[in-house]
Amino acid sequence: MINKNIPFQAIDWSVIPRIEHKGQSGTAYWQTIQFPGLRIRIVEYSQGYVADHWCKKGHIVHCLEGSFTSELQGSNELRLTKGMSYVVSDEMSAHRSVTVEGVTLLIIDGDFLSHQRDSQEAGITT
Repeated sequence: MINKNIPFQAIDWSVIPRIEHKGQSGTAYWQTIQFPGLRIRIVEYSQGYVADHWCKKGHIVHCLEGSFTSELQGSNELRLTKGMSYVVSDEMSAHRSVTVEGVTLLIIDGDFLSHQRDSQEAGITT
């Protein structure tokens, strides 16, 4: 069994590598901390960024600076501005991020957002 306990620690984001990911248009820059079953990222989308895929992964997303639109495939759009957040579990929606002026986000995801895992723990089969 993997120990998922995380000891108290401060994260100095200024020393975390900034990795570039191209979008359909624009660029995303990720700074990532990885723990067993948990990923924490600061993500910056450039002006004119459009994600290059529809994501089905669960996230907790908090807007630190700027604004963006989370498009839900075949459905609505949700505009988030500084101080706003959204939460979604794995496989609950296909979504992608779009920003006109650029945005900086705190994104947390991991095993705890898996509805499959929750069903297994509850003894429910799908």
